[in-house]
Amino acid sequence: MTPLGQSLREAQRPIGTVVTPKHSLFLGTWNVRTMYATRVASIVARERERYNIDILGLSEVTWTGAGKVRLASGDTLLYVGNDNTHVQGVGIMLSERIVKTLIEWTPVSSRLITARFYGKHKKVTIIQVYAPTEAAVEEEKDTFYGQLQEIVDRCSRHDMVFIIGDFNAKVGCDNEGLDDIMGKEGIGVTDDNGERLCEFCQVNGYVITGTIFKHRTIHKETWVSPNGRAKNQIDHVLVNKSMRTSVLDTRTQRGTDAISDHYLVRCKIRLKLCKYLNRSKVKPKLDIEKLKDRQMREHTM
Repeated sequence: MTPLGQSLREAQRPIGTVVTPKHSLFLGTWNVRTMYATRVASIVARERERYNIDILGLSEVTWTGAGKVRLASGDTLLYVGNDNTHVQGVGIMLSERIVKTLIEWTPVSSRLITARFYGKHKKVTIIQVYAPTEAAVEEEKDTFYGQLQEIVDRCSRHDMVFIIGDFNAKVGCDNEGLDDIMGKEGIGVTDDNGERLCEFCQVNGYVITGTIFKHRTIHKETWVSPNGRAKNQIDHVLVNKSMRTSVLDTRTQRGTDAISDHYLVRCKIRLKLCKYLNRSKVKPKLDIEKLKDRQMREHTM
């Protein structure tokens, strides 16, 4: 038996490793609004390559059903949508190098998709999301976070886990009482979706990486209204706390082709491992306090 979305060939040991202590992994997330036209798919693939992103999470791909396709660019797209809902679907675009490390992937719903990758030192799990908007009804929000919680509960505790995508959540810059899950570099004021996201992070031990790196405000904003007046930080990259030090930077890329009102969010990762100490080879420390004892000094001389 193979996991959902995984072929027999993919079930074999992957080739290569997704992330190492010596080489950086670049992770991105982008609400592209649509990939219905072939031209748009090629633009997204071009921008992925332009910004050297290895794994690119996508929201609102507007593709129906679920599947895995190889694009003309050579990239591989994992996607899931639904014909019977207004939600436009999610996807994960992989470079040719990274697709060789893919272990399994699961199309959960038109709002959630997961993929797991092989690493020599640490496996990586990616969860791409497209959360309900602030105006959505409570039941819809509860259903989304309920499904997300089920996915997180199934993740291996040994994996480096990233939850990325359009959360439609403003977490703000006030981290009082929340300094364990976010920094002071967020923007705006927390809304209901932001409170839900912060609560989720506290319960599960995740860090909102876009709020911990100091950048100009324009490099924190991830969405701009059509008239250019409203600008918010609603697309996020979360990582489990144990792997927080492996994230070197998270910021938006404003130079991407203007096919969406969202900016591409790019995260730089380099694996940091704990140093293993072989205690059998460690020399015992000398207790110099014993030298204060006259009898002990005379005995050692």
